[in-house]
Amino acid sequence: MERRSFLKKLSAMLGAATTFVFAVPVLKFLAPQRLQPQAEKIIIKKSEIPYGAAKEVSFGVTPLIVINRKGKGYIALSRVCTHLGCLVGFNRKDEQLVCPCHAAIFSLEGNVISGPAPTALKSFPLKVEADEIIVG
Repeated sequence: MERRSFLKKLSAMLGAATTFVFAVPVLKFLAPQRLQPQAEKIIIKKSEIPYGAAKEVSFGVTPLIVINRKGKGYIALSRVCTHLGCLVGFNRKDEQLVCPCHAAIFSLEGNVISGPAPTALKSFPLKVEADEIIVG
């Protein structure tokens, strides 16, 4: 094999390998996400969430926060910030949910108060029966 044809084949293989290395992550990003399995329901004792407090739980693979809102009952919200996916935390003093990554602030109903988050937090259905809160 001549040196020239060897170098042509080598550069073609290196070009193909480089294209493959960069194409795989791009294609993974563009591909639709697979649905993750969800738990059917979560049962929490009311005594675990006192008046004006919150409890962080997992609903399948989704991190949730269940809040006992003063005078407004319970609500279950996704903890995943709608801006970039960081987990929001409960600020009991200010009665808000705050994203530590870019300072998005949400009301206890999940609505955006301020910051870069484009939409409200996803809420999950729940019902209160006797001394239990059932999410899902």
